[in-house]
Amino acid sequence: MMKKLSLILAVLLFVPAMANIVTVTITDQDGTGAGLVGDVDYTADVNVVAYALVLTSDEANFVDFTPAVEGESVTGNIGYGIFPGSIVISGGAITDAGTPVADAGSPGASGSGYGTKKLVIEMGALYLDANKPALSGTLGTVQMDGPCHISVIAETTYRGGVVKEDVSAVDVNTTSGGDIEAAAATCRSLLTATQQALYDRYVAASKDPTSWCWQFQCYGDADNIEQGSFVKVRIGSNDLSKLLGSWNKKPETGANPDCDFDHAEQGSFVKVSVGSNDLAIMLGKWQKKTSELITIGNCATYLP
Repeated sequence: MMKKLSLILAVLLFVPAMANIVTVTITDQDGTGAGLVGDVDYTADVNVVAYALVLTSDEANFVDFTPAVEGESVTGNIGYGIFPGSIVISGGAITDAGTPVADAGSPGASGSGYGTKKLVIEMGALYLDANKPALSGTLGTVQMDGPCHISVIAETTYRGGVVKEDVSAVDVNTTSGGDIEAAAATCRSLLTATQQALYDRYVAASKDPTSWCWQFQCYGDADNIEQGSFVKVRIGSNDLSKLLGSWNKKPETGANPDCDFDHAEQGSFVKVSVGSNDLAIMLGKWQKKTSELITIGNCATYLP
């Protein structure tokens, strides 16, 4: 029986994803407490030997990630305890398991790490067949500095994503992720399920859609400030300029969520998230002052 060494698997070239699926779930441990800690659990329909994941928070920063196990997967310590990015092997033996969090200076991890809204996780299992990790379990725990929603995708560009024993790729469920401190209101929690899906696409595209919970963003306020010297208006040319910069774009092609006033896509064959519907919303409140918008009322998604 051969040991499956994730260090080798993690550096293999990306291979096309097969039908197998893994779901990574973030579950808040205490719901309303001050801990801001969540379990990072997985469920797969095939045995996985290595995980390369990108965890992205919409609002809070990552403080810590603690793996569930460290070292080889053996009786009493079964799991993903080998960390390819920083493992130390000397004389054929593991002398330091390293850390599952990729260094910000490594390929594909720029702008990530503790104190940011993104973590790149590298985890593998080294085992004999009798001690292979189960089809479901816990990868570790994550600690945040505030309430947030964490989305999870595979890191396939440099690390091969999630792979099984034959080195083929496993798809990560697009609904993977979860809320930390779900009982505390977050911008995402105020949205409909359809809006949340678009919100998550912005996050995956390295955009910050929390502007959707500004006081007047849904009326066309793309910069969250007034403009003008003597007569100050809330919605004007500055907001229009931002919208035009995102015209007929979607999250993946550079749309700015600040200009997505209806928090929705439009179009039949080619769908965009910033377009004529958003322009119509802005023109409907064109040159309105803050006092006038207050009279109309705050956006339904407003989070003070």
